[in-house]
Amino acid sequence: QLQLVESGGGLVQPGGSLRLSCAASGIRFDNYAIGWFRQAPGKEREGVSCISSSGDITNSADSVKGRFTISRDIRKKTVYLQMNSLKSEDTAVYFCAAATFDCGGIGRMRYWGQGTQVTVSS
Repeated sequence: QLQLVESGGGLVQPGGSLRLSCAASGIRFDNYAIGWFRQAPGKEREGVSCISSSGDITNSADSVKGRFTISRDIRKKTVYLQMNSLKSEDTAVYFCAAATFDCGGIGRMRYWGQGTQVTVSS
Protein backbone atom coordinates (compact mmCIF):
# COMPACT_ATOMS: atom_id res chain seq x y z
CA GLN A 1 0.00 0.00 0.00
CA LEU A 2 1.20 3.47 -0.86
CA GLN A 3 -0.15 6.60 0.80
CA LEU A 4 0.15 10.00 -0.84
CA VAL A 5 -0.30 13.38 0.82
CA GLU A 6 -0.28 16.65 -1.12
CA SER A 7 0.62 20.02 0.32
CA GLY A 8 1.59 23.49 -0.84
CA GLY A 9 -1.65 24.71 -2.33
CA GLY A 10 -3.08 28.13 -1.64
CA LEU A 11 -4.14 31.47 -3.05
CA VAL A 12 -1.75 33.23 -5.40
CA GLN A 13 -2.01 36.18 -7.76
CA PRO A 14 -1.74 35.72 -11.52
CA GLY A 15 1.90 35.50 -12.53
CA GLY A 16 2.87 34.11 -9.15
CA SER A 17 4.40 30.78 -8.17
CA LEU A 18 3.63 27.84 -5.93
CA ARG A 19 5.39 24.58 -5.24
CA LEU A 20 3.25 21.56 -4.55
CA SER A 21 4.63 18.53 -2.72
CA CYS A 22 3.45 14.94 -2.83
CA ALA A 23 4.84 12.97 0.09
CA ALA A 24 4.67 9.20 -0.11
CA SER A 25 4.75 6.55 2.57
CA GLY A 26 4.47 2.80 2.37
CA ILE A 27 6.04 0.30 0.05
CA ARG A 28 8.78 0.94 -2.51
CA PHE A 29 8.31 4.54 -3.57
CA ASP A 30 11.03 4.11 -6.20
CA ASN A 31 8.87 1.55 -8.05
CA TYR A 32 6.19 4.11 -8.81
CA ALA A 33 5.71 6.81 -11.37
CA ILE A 34 4.01 9.85 -9.87
CA GLY A 35 1.61 12.05 -11.74
CA TRP A 36 -0.06 15.34 -10.97
CA PHE A 37 -3.65 15.83 -12.01
CA ARG A 38 -6.11 18.66 -11.51
CA GLN A 39 -9.83 19.13 -11.48
CA ALA A 40 -11.60 22.44 -11.81
CA PRO A 41 -15.26 22.88 -10.82
CA GLY A 42 -17.55 21.35 -13.42
CA LYS A 43 -14.67 19.88 -15.41
CA GLU A 44 -13.14 16.45 -15.74
CA ARG A 45 -9.92 15.57 -13.99
CA GLU A 46 -6.97 16.12 -16.33
CA GLY A 47 -3.33 15.20 -16.35
CA VAL A 48 -0.82 17.95 -15.64
CA SER A 49 2.59 16.34 -15.41
CA CYS A 50 4.16 13.00 -14.63
CA ILE A 51 7.57 11.59 -13.74
CA SER A 52 8.65 7.99 -14.16
CA SER A 53 9.85 5.81 -11.31
CA SER A 54 13.47 6.35 -12.35
CA GLY A 55 12.99 10.08 -12.71
CA ASP A 56 14.44 9.93 -16.22
CA ILE A 57 11.21 10.53 -18.09
CA THR A 58 8.82 13.40 -17.55
CA ASN A 59 5.89 14.67 -19.52
CA SER A 60 3.56 17.60 -19.19
CA ALA A 61 0.34 18.86 -20.67
CA ASP A 62 0.73 21.47 -23.39
CA SER A 63 -1.12 23.98 -21.24
CA VAL A 64 1.63 23.95 -18.59
CA LYS A 65 4.78 23.34 -20.62
CA GLY A 66 7.40 25.96 -19.93
CA ARG A 67 5.65 26.98 -16.70
CA PHE A 68 5.43 23.84 -14.54
CA THR A 69 8.32 21.54 -13.62
CA ILE A 70 8.03 18.14 -11.99
CA SER A 71 10.83 16.56 -9.98
CA ARG A 72 11.31 13.84 -7.40
CA ASP A 73 13.53 13.30 -4.38
CA ILE A 74 13.91 9.56 -3.82
CA ARG A 75 15.49 10.00 -0.39
CA LYS A 76 12.62 12.16 0.84
CA LYS A 77 9.99 10.08 -1.01
CA THR A 78 8.54 13.29 -2.36
CA VAL A 79 7.56 14.57 -5.78
CA TYR A 80 7.35 18.28 -6.40
CA LEU A 81 5.44 20.37 -8.89
CA GLN A 82 6.95 23.82 -9.30
CA MET A 83 4.34 26.08 -10.84
CA ASN A 84 5.41 29.44 -12.25
CA SER A 85 3.60 32.14 -14.20
CA LEU A 86 0.29 30.94 -12.82
CA LYS A 87 -2.90 31.86 -14.62
CA SER A 88 -6.49 31.98 -13.48
CA GLU A 89 -7.22 28.90 -15.56
CA ASP A 90 -4.78 26.94 -13.39
CA THR A 91 -7.27 27.19 -10.53
CA ALA A 92 -8.24 23.67 -9.51
CA VAL A 93 -7.82 20.96 -6.93
CA TYR A 94 -4.49 19.30 -7.61
CA PHE A 95 -4.02 15.60 -6.92
CA CYS A 96 -0.99 13.38 -7.07
CA ALA A 97 -1.29 9.74 -7.99
CA ALA A 98 0.97 6.73 -8.41
CA ALA A 99 1.32 4.03 -11.05
CA THR A 100 3.88 1.24 -11.21
CA PHE A 101 7.06 2.32 -13.05
CA ASP A 102 5.67 4.27 -16.02
CA CYS A 103 3.22 7.15 -16.23
CA GLY A 104 0.67 6.14 -18.86
CA GLY A 105 -2.66 7.85 -18.37
CA ILE A 106 -5.09 8.48 -15.57
CA GLY A 107 -6.40 4.93 -15.91
CA ARG A 108 -3.05 3.48 -14.79
CA MET A 109 -2.98 5.40 -11.54
CA ARG A 110 -3.44 3.05 -8.63
CA TYR A 111 -3.12 5.30 -5.59
CA TRP A 112 -4.40 8.85 -5.10
CA GLY A 113 -3.87 11.62 -2.61
CA GLN A 114 -6.67 13.71 -1.16
CA GLY A 115 -5.89 16.83 -3.19
CA THR A 116 -4.83 20.39 -2.47
CA GLN A 117 -6.60 23.53 -3.65
CA VAL A 118 -4.80 26.01 -5.88
CA THR A 119 -6.56 29.32 -6.51
CA VAL A 120 -5.10 31.90 -8.86
CA SER A 121 -6.86 35.20 -8.44
CA SER A 122 -6.16 38.89 -7.95
